[in-house]
Amino acid sequence: MRRVNSAKPGLLSCGIAALLLAASGVTWGADASAPAASAPNPAAAAMAMAAKVQQEQAADKKKQDETERLRGFGADWESWSADNSVADTASLQRGLRDFVGYCRGCHALKYVRYSRMAADLQITLEQLQKFLLPAGGKPSDYVATPMPSADALTWFGKVPPDLSLMARERGPDYLYRLFTTYYVDPSRTTGANNLQLPGIAMPPVLSTLEGPKAAVFHTENGQQVFDHFVQLAPGSMSREEYQATVRDLVNFLDYAGEPTQVLRRSLGVKVVLFLLAFTALTYLLKREYWKNIH
Repeated sequence: MRRVNSAKPGLLSCGIAALLLAASGVTWGADASAPAASAPNPAAAAMAMAAKVQQEQAADKKKQDETERLRGFGADWESWSADNSVADTASLQRGLRDFVGYCRGCHALKYVRYSRMAADLQITLEQLQKFLLPAGGKPSDYVATPMPSADALTWFGKVPPDLSLMARERGPDYLYRLFTTYYVDPSRTTGANNLQLPGIAMPPVLSTLEGPKAAVFHTENGQQVFDHFVQLAPGSMSREEYQATVRDLVNFLDYAGEPTQVLRRSLGVKVVLFLLAFTALTYLLKREYWKNIH
């Protein structure tokens, strides 16, 4: 009778167990129940996924901006509206800032005093003297331009108009469309033209904010008719930001045309309510006097 070696089954079992552990990614160690290799970190994986999503979103935004830049816009420019509100003090303050930075070099507000403007727009005397008043100026001065008329006539062919009453004369929507419809025109001395005011002498002073754009025309009944704008290069602002900036500037010019219009409208409502109440009392008094007369 042959004798069986009892050690061989044990070795075979150990070998099989080792193969199973190796296949499962677990190695022998001090604690055989725990894997030697560390498990993936959930936080790191989430951060990597978030970074990937952000990169994809940035790429999509860049592609969308490039598509928007090349795609035409502005076919409905004649319906563009300022939608401004002179009761918005923060908007008026921003508009004043932009007027001083971009417009006061050529245009004046000869009917507006610095002191009145500061009181209406909640600007302190210190801020007025530091940021708004020209050197040697007084709060009681009117808003003037430092450009001599002779120089303006030489440079632009005409003296830039005073803007005190421009919003009352043309309307806020007109001014809004004026600032948003400049386009590149190499035939002009200033290198730009305007849909709202063709042949405009004023250069596009806000072009660095908006970015240059070209106007595309088509022929209709033998005449050149505007079709759409094409953005040639981006400006320092997005289109929405630039439109908001123009609205603030137009809002300030609307205020400058009639600084008391907010008070006037408020008093107007009160006067109308008073007249309605007075009319009702007059009617009741009339009925009382005439009640016995047939």
